[in-house]
Amino acid sequence: MNIVCLDLEGVLVPEIWIAFSQASGIPELRRTTRDEPDYDKLMKWRIGILKEHGLGLNEIKKVIETIDPMPGAKEFLDALREETQVLILSDTFTQFASPLMKKLGWPTIFCNTLEVAPDGTVTGYIMRVAQSKLSTVKALQSVGFDTIAAGDSFNDLAMIQASKAGFLFRSTEQIKKDHPELPAFESYDELLAAIRAEL
Repeated sequence: MNIVCLDLEGVLVPEIWIAFSQASGIPELRRTTRDEPDYDKLMKWRIGILKEHGLGLNEIKKVIETIDPMPGAKEFLDALREETQVLILSDTFTQFASPLMKKLGWPTIFCNTLEVAPDGTVTGYIMRVAQSKLSTVKALQSVGFDTIAAGDSFNDLAMIQASKAGFLFRSTEQIKKDHPELPAFESYDELLAAIRAEL
């Protein structure tokens, strides 16, 4: 039994924090898991910047409503889901994910949760489990699934490397250079063909 595990941001939809950075005019918020391997450090830094600028969940959600999946992403996902089970493993948050899942046809997503004050201030976050992507892949393997994984960032590497087959998709030049053993693709057609070859 195969199950495909996909990252969300940078793979199926644009990076939420980059979109919010552009909308809010705060260039520091462009920093993502492509740039910072330590997720806890990255999120604490983001929460600090939001607080400093008086911004919260309400402002972020307004921007998320304007984000569309990357061209071809829904078609890729639909084609894949016709052939095998697909699970999106993301370090985003339940409060961010719903509008995007609607536009992608409601695929299954496992992600984290923000702690939010009544006025919308983001006060913290709760990880679903430590090393959530790797932990989920290992759990799936423990119940009889072979995992095939694809992602673009530092926080995807562990699930990609632990899977039966793993691919980089639209990753950075640095990550591709550091991991020449991982096949790297730029188009959904290439990624779909590579996954199909492993099914």
